[in-house]
Amino acid sequence: MNTHVNLDKYEVGYDIPALPGMDEAEIQTPCLILDLDALERNIRKMGDYARDHGMRHRAHGKMHKSVDVLKLQQDLGHAVGVCCQKVSEAEVFVRGGIKDVMVSNQVTDPVKIDRLAQLPKSGARILVCVDDPDNVEALSDAAVRHGTQIEALVEIDCGAGRCGVSTTQDVVHIAKLIDAAAGLKFAGIQAYQGAMQHLDLYADRKEKLDAAIAQVADAVNGLKSNGLECDIVGGGGTGSYYFESASNVYNELQCGSYAFMDADYGRILDKDGNRIDNGEWENALFILTTVMSHAKADKAIVDAGLKAQSVDSGLPFVYGRDDVEYLKCSDEHGVVGDPNGALKVNDKLKLVPGHCDPTCNVHDWYVGVRGGKVETVWPVSARGKAY
Repeated sequence: MNTHVNLDKYEVGYDIPALPGMDEAEIQTPCLILDLDALERNIRKMGDYARDHGMRHRAHGKMHKSVDVLKLQQDLGHAVGVCCQKVSEAEVFVRGGIKDVMVSNQVTDPVKIDRLAQLPKSGARILVCVDDPDNVEALSDAAVRHGTQIEALVEIDCGAGRCGVSTTQDVVHIAKLIDAAAGLKFAGIQAYQGAMQHLDLYADRKEKLDAAIAQVADAVNGLKSNGLECDIVGGGGTGSYYFESASNVYNELQCGSYAFMDADYGRILDKDGNRIDNGEWENALFILTTVMSHAKADKAIVDAGLKAQSVDSGLPFVYGRDDVEYLKCSDEHGVVGDPNGALKVNDKLKLVPGHCDPTCNVHDWYVGVRGGKVETVWPVSARGKAY
């Protein structure tokens, strides 16, 4: 399992946390580690589920921002391609050899549109979302200028309250403009209900998705009555993929966090009332951190603070232990409650981050571990690609 990056020029402890072959105990912290066995099981499980339910899976690359992880999702999980949110992210995946890339977002800035329109020259299929009629003309002009084709999907606001149009009339109007525009191809509908993904209760998530599915079905029928067929009706996340799969409307899932899992997603409940990180998915991503001070008898201070993670969705939890608790953090310090004095200086802990996506974006590397050994080190390929 080799990275596409030559690691020979990197120095452990200066610009990389570990190299293949090292013992897990030698990894420099704080850093991100991947349990490769758990990661592979998660990827296979989602791939098998999608295939068994007649769905395509377009893995969401904004979560891991890694060419290597995406290739694993293709190899083991039959992913048809990748979703990303920014043109610069799309460029990273295309340059890394991914040949089917959707920007599941709007691209309206002229410079970004121009860069997007050049990506098909590499041989990749490029897709983008549209919710503004004026955007159609700008995308078309750029595609014609570069002699390329961009596939465009109409985005529906099916409950997230962000981008997207809300009525079937608007969907049909924009789709017709795309279909008639030079250099563009109408590809279908983007309908991701992001606002409900983290609702704790299965019934609450289902209620939101039932409404979204009805809205999307109406739009699909409206397009059909106007002679427009959808190659893609895409959406579905880690908290909802089973609803879209049973809808007879969606045909493409866009799950991301299932592969790594985080504390916030782990709290939501399946239809039987069980946490989804307790059987449905496994924790595969951890922040490895080291105890650097224990001057206070009941507190251990670790080296993973705010600069090693995002806490927008809550604090991390200490994996595999109930005798210690991550209590708070500042820039460079994390405070771990240790009432029994179980920890000592230089002990290592594995933290499950509150929110994996922005946590991954503050690190340069993933250290892949199997059987106590570093098996691979992968760059966070699109880290910081926010343009």
